[in-house]
Amino acid sequence: MKRIILFCMLYALAGLAGAQQVRVGEGSVVEAVLRLKAGEFVWIPEVAPAGPMLLLVNVRTQRAVLYRNGVPIGATTVSTGKEGHETPTGVFTVLQKQIEHYSSKYDNAPMPYMQRLTWGGVALHAGSLPGRPASHGCIRLPRQFAQLLYGVTTLGMTVVIADQPAAPRISATPLGSPELQDGSAGEGDWHPEKSPVGPISIVVSAADRRAIVLRNGIEIGSAPVSIDGAVTGTWAYALRSVDAAGQHWLKLQLSGDTPGQPVPKEEWQRFRAPESFKRAVAAIISPGTTIVVTADSLRMGATGTAVTVIEDAPRKE
Repeated sequence: MKRIILFCMLYALAGLAGAQQVRVGEGSVVEAVLRLKAGEFVWIPEVAPAGPMLLLVNVRTQRAVLYRNGVPIGATTVSTGKEGHETPTGVFTVLQKQIEHYSSKYDNAPMPYMQRLTWGGVALHAGSLPGRPASHGCIRLPRQFAQLLYGVTTLGMTVVIADQPAAPRISATPLGSPELQDGSAGEGDWHPEKSPVGPISIVVSAADRRAIVLRNGIEIGSAPVSIDGAVTGTWAYALRSVDAAGQHWLKLQLSGDTPGQPVPKEEWQRFRAPESFKRAVAAIISPGTTIVVTADSLRMGATGTAVTVIEDAPRKE
């Protein structure tokens, strides 16, 4: 199954020492992420407050993207293994977490906010980022990003390490990746039984004129959508509450420091979709649901074949 990996709605976390704010603005989100300089990162967890998580590490571009419920909530520069100590590619899980850790293999080197991926010594941790592969196989992260990542991950979270020539645009879990089929622009699709419960994220692509509904990171529906007016960059809406007066949404300002603003009902008139699709979506959304609107396409070619190495053997003492 094709993986759709949405690289969107990312901007730098303001207020942390050593982190320079990067604004998505009016340009391509993918380009904004790739322009990150060594040590820079972005962090916007509010665009997907709940759901399964996946970290995608690209050793070719020296970048990593964190997804929650199929939506990227953070991205960072990394430093992976240098020649002779290459970081292995494949699918891994977080086996162990430790805030203060020292390497037993490399001269007691500090590995703050360590998250172990193999018992052979490969881990995520804070470290120096010279802008190139420089580690002995581990994945070094900016310290602030490593701390934030440590705070939201759990044992067993999936980490995919790949060697890809280009930045992919869309992704969910390896077992439930959403897919945008060619030739389906005029059709709707609704299969909530694929994921009966869980948080909802809706991604709308102006380029593809299509919306994809994700529940627990799995695509359960899609439909053609048209948007009145120009669409540039990326923005998001979050459903904060539902009461007798109706639904209360906030528009999240992803490219600046302005807090979210209430969404007037008139704004939804910009979006046109089949009535059956709108009714189906209305029946399952709840507070915490997010809608991400992007000018980018969600389509992408094959990302290549990676070696699958899920390591879950007991630790060797």
